[in-house]
Amino acid sequence: VPSPPARGHNVTSQRAALCPTSTCPPPCRHCLVPQPISSLSPCRTGLVLVRNPHLDLMEEDILYHLDLGTKTHNLPAMFGDIKFVCVGGSPNRMRAFAQFMRRELGLAGAGEDVADICAGSDRYAMYRAGPVLSISHGMGIPSISIMLHELIKLLHHAKCRDVTIIRIGTSGGLGIEAGSVVITDMAVDSSFRPRFEQVVLDDVVVRSTELDKDLAEELLTCSRDIPDFPTLIGHTMCTYDFYEGQGRLDGALCSFSSEKKLDYLRRAYEAGVRNIEMESTAFAALCGLCGLKAAVVCVALLDRLQGDQIRASHEVLWEYQQRPQRLIAAFIRKRLGLVRTD
Repeated sequence: VPSPPARGHNVTSQRAALCPTSTCPPPCRHCLVPQPISSLSPCRTGLVLVRNPHLDLMEEDILYHLDLGTKTHNLPAMFGDIKFVCVGGSPNRMRAFAQFMRRELGLAGAGEDVADICAGSDRYAMYRAGPVLSISHGMGIPSISIMLHELIKLLHHAKCRDVTIIRIGTSGGLGIEAGSVVITDMAVDSSFRPRFEQVVLDDVVVRSTELDKDLAEELLTCSRDIPDFPTLIGHTMCTYDFYEGQGRLDGALCSFSSEKKLDYLRRAYEAGVRNIEMESTAFAALCGLCGLKAAVVCVALLDRLQGDQIRASHEVLWEYQQRPQRLIAAFIRKRLGLVRTD
């Protein structure tokens, strides 16, 4: 087994380790050294990759926060035909998205309520609409990270192939009008760097936040058939906090002036940032390492250069939240070769 990576190791630059099992395609479970993302995408078989050799030694894998498991559920039968996974913060929003996708795909029972597959857990909610899985991830990096670990293992155990995963959600815009939809080409941290830092034991591991550029362009092309709201490609800045971390002046704590806030946000805009949220770097890093084609599509609820508080009415905000869903529905219909008749 190769030696573990050194402190501050950047997994995207790690040379591929040679596996003692010559027939095993990279990344091999016999190899503990992480492989570069370039060796993961696309996977030769289209299967979802896991990067944990210990899983092979487990008799059962309990996906605790999803209330699923390899012995208690027939995961290939339940999920083996999933082709699209859409994740978002709110359980109610993801239930509404699943209902929307049932109508969009013309599925039987489209007008009925959808069952929460994770009903035995109060952490996340999961719904199906044909080949589409709709899952909530909560707010922030810790919450989405837990969900993604178990979701990726679920897709792996279910032997899903050629899965596309998309985060749909809300964000604060930067120099763009409220209601604009941003397709992320690069997720960046609070210093505008395309990287995600994960503390593993007492090491800081730096991971790439590269997203699939072809998928982003395909989504932008689909948006041209929906002319009633603006859609653009840009960088998304991911922070660990909604208030201080995003330079807001209206939190319980604030140690900076309005001038410093505006200077920071303008520098972010000059670096290519067009919206701000709290999940994209972890999402991009985990999906990239496991060979999943991933995208982030978020609507801007306001322009942060104009203020901090969201003042739009509930009706307006609800319509804004439909915009990423409409775009993703058009994308999925196009991928499935479905043509609208209405």
